[in-house]
Amino acid sequence: MQFEVWAPLTGHVAMLLDGATHDMARDPDRDGWWTVEAPAADGSRYGFLLDGAGPRPDPRGRRLPDGPDGLSAVVDLRALAPRPVPPPHTRLQDAVLYELHIGTFTPEGTFDAAAARLGHLTALGITHVELMPVCSFSGRHGWGYDGVAPWAVHEPYGGPAGLARFTAAAHAAGLGVVLDVVHNHLGPSGNHLPAFGPYFTDTHHTPWGSAVNLDAPGSDEVRAYLIGSALAWLRDYGIDGLRLDAVHALADDRALTFLEELSAAVDELAADSGRPLFLIAESDRCDPRTTTPRTAGGLGLHAQWNDDFHHALHCALTGESQAYYADFAEAPLAALAKTMTRVFFHDGTWSSFRGRTHGRPVDHRRTPAHRFLGYTQTHDQIGNRALGDRLSASLSPGLLACAATVALTGPFVPMLFMGEEWGAKTPWQYFTDHPDPDLAEAVRAGRRREFAAHGWKAEEVPDPQDPATRDRSRLDWAEPEQAVHARLLDWYRTLIALRRTHHDLRDPDLASVRVAHDEERRWLTFRRGDVRVAVNLSPDPVTIALGRNGVRVLSSWEPVDHPGRDGRIHVPGETAVVLAP
Repeated sequence: MQFEVWAPLTGHVAMLLDGATHDMARDPDRDGWWTVEAPAADGSRYGFLLDGAGPRPDPRGRRLPDGPDGLSAVVDLRALAPRPVPPPHTRLQDAVLYELHIGTFTPEGTFDAAAARLGHLTALGITHVELMPVCSFSGRHGWGYDGVAPWAVHEPYGGPAGLARFTAAAHAAGLGVVLDVVHNHLGPSGNHLPAFGPYFTDTHHTPWGSAVNLDAPGSDEVRAYLIGSALAWLRDYGIDGLRLDAVHALADDRALTFLEELSAAVDELAADSGRPLFLIAESDRCDPRTTTPRTAGGLGLHAQWNDDFHHALHCALTGESQAYYADFAEAPLAALAKTMTRVFFHDGTWSSFRGRTHGRPVDHRRTPAHRFLGYTQTHDQIGNRALGDRLSASLSPGLLACAATVALTGPFVPMLFMGEEWGAKTPWQYFTDHPDPDLAEAVRAGRRREFAAHGWKAEEVPDPQDPATRDRSRLDWAEPEQAVHARLLDWYRTLIALRRTHHDLRDPDLASVRVAHDEERRWLTFRRGDVRVAVNLSPDPVTIALGRNGVRVLSSWEPVDHPGRDGRIHVPGETAVVLAP
């Protein structure tokens, strides 16, 4: 078996394999690369000695049985779980995504346990499961955004074989799989990449320290490393798409950006494999060029999260106005109407949170709506609150139903966060498991200091290192059987079914979306082709003039009579209604 490693600044490299040391030779055709042939089998343990120091795990290793500071293990990709059926070919514009965290989706916190719950998602009408990061990180429990080995699968979840089994089970159930990957930084503990080469650069600085090297000397190999990792998830595990974390934090001054290069590589793999692979960005820039095709001068990513839609809807539901919610809270229904028709609220407008103008307009007549994801909650928007409280902690079932209606019948590709479909009462809190006591204390103190600035007492902010914080964040699967939760779950199923059966609710034409609202009386209506949706966020009933359009009630949260001949409909408080001819 051939082993290879990029270590351009090292004078001598050797490999420790199953207790035996093998000297490696420079590759004459690739600068900085070292290779060696040695007998190995699935599970063989190995690492690299750099000028006698180490051994360190393989940067491209697929498995770290003992965690990021242990040796790598050989993985026979041919022995991974077979994919019994071809993956589904659901188009992005027809998708309904479901974001979940393997470690807290079930009590067991494993791929196999999550796979056993996939029937819940298919019954709900989900088309794609979006997994939060699963690459190896230090400790047993965490969100996954402190990963340090972009090619390896976190062992406590089930390792590479567990991920392959999960993907196979999802495909057998008719579900696609999207994986969240992090290229903008690596975690602070167990990161051995700097010992191998210039994976990081001081040319740029980020909130996490030195930037990943995307444009300094040596960056060609670093880009190839990250792109290779991305393609490996798609090719070797059958993953159908990637969610790219915080692409606005990628420091990259090169003419051909890393994101364009990644997008081109994924499109090429999709063409070669005949599978509709896609990339979904998280971006804070409000820049339509993120999802503009490369041929039109964009980065060529296929979709992005739309936080502006979330912020407007959140303010309309909760009345919150702190931090980045401030601009949306001034007239939240107007902000929501703008995002539903123009995508970004900040499209060159003043952002009080940033203290400057922000964003760029989307060409809503030429840009399809499925370039953007819409949602009421995500891991970020819940977990980055002091208490990790969901909307269900403060909103009535009626308002939760209204929120779901806007997201699931609105113009964007909808995404749910695990448990929201039944109004889960379990919080989703920030939790870590750093073995390094100094790092653990720094994270704990930093979390408390951050929220102290917003008036929280230190003892009120959950300790990320306390195992109870993670335990509180696990879903309670007894809840969906309880009446109040079951009713909301049935409403989500109804809305998703309506989206599937009514093409107008999947129409990508943003220019055809029409929205009306009354800020004072707290109602909003919108039109998607022949489908009308009316949402009353007020506790009081309202009468809304829909016009003489001959629509009838398809479904409603509370009982609602069909509109009269005058086109007026009477909507009870905290109720949503979907109507069609």
